[in-house]
Amino acid sequence: MKRFLILALLLGNLPTFGQSQVKTVSPFLENIVSEFPNIRDLAVSATSDEVIFSAQSFMGDVSALVSVKKTNNEWADPKVVSFSGRYFDLEPFFSKDGLTLYFVSNRPLDQMSDETKDFDIWYATRASLNSEWSKPVNMGAPINSELDEFYPSVTDSNNFYFTLDNPQLKQKDDIYVSEYINGNYTQPKQLVSAINSEGFEFNAFVAHDESYIIYTCYNRENGFGSGDLYISTKSESGEWKPSENMGNQINSDKMDYCPFVDASTNTLYFTSKRNALKPTFDSKVDINTLLKTFNSYENGLSRLYQVSLEGMVTKKNP
Repeated sequence: MKRFLILALLLGNLPTFGQSQVKTVSPFLENIVSEFPNIRDLAVSATSDEVIFSAQSFMGDVSALVSVKKTNNEWADPKVVSFSGRYFDLEPFFSKDGLTLYFVSNRPLDQMSDETKDFDIWYATRASLNSEWSKPVNMGAPINSELDEFYPSVTDSNNFYFTLDNPQLKQKDDIYVSEYINGNYTQPKQLVSAINSEGFEFNAFVAHDESYIIYTCYNRENGFGSGDLYISTKSESGEWKPSENMGNQINSDKMDYCPFVDASTNTLYFTSKRNALKPTFDSKVDINTLLKTFNSYENGLSRLYQVSLEGMVTKKNP
């Protein structure tokens, strides 16, 4: 199995963290994303020609899964995923073959009921990449519980990583893993203190071979403000190393979260509320300029961004 190794991200001190390797962060699906008030997270298929993201209202109280597909190098119009559009659905994740889609929802367990429940992780399947999705199935125990489970990330070993906030613990949101052993999932356990802290850790993307993890930390002491993306790799003994901030060429002073890496293109996708608007203008503006300013991409609303990890993430045979 090929291992993905982070070569440059963990070099140097925080202010220059990997900056010689980081490429320019740019909008992703700019025209499509701009049609929606907020886009919170996304998943990219292994073939890189299908994207599913969470489209949300201005206040984040409505959320649906939306799909866009690429044909002849052109992205088609967005469509609400067949099973979504009624309940609060978010945080999709494709299986490696693209035939299973994991996601989070507060939909009722009983299809005959309209009463929503806590947030659980669900999945839907399809027979082929062009088939319709099945009716969603709840993951059930031990992954789901009476608490809220979020942000699934599934590896080649079928180990299942997700976010959980257990109010009985001192910590806030933490990253958990349920290992897949002998065809069954084990009781979820928190990742070690190199990843989790007493603060907020959430929205983890884990490499398919579990060689690295990228996730969001909120208001950490060494952060740039609000939520930042952090990364950790594994030591030779298989232990997670203390995570490092991914630097101010990726992170902003606003919320940066919901990472996803397309390993086939070495591209990091993430959501950001970065804001390039200035409170004053050099001269008086007309209504068209004002509206154009309000609707600009970096306007403080949740938008999708991409950055190449070429030179930072490389492949090496064992």
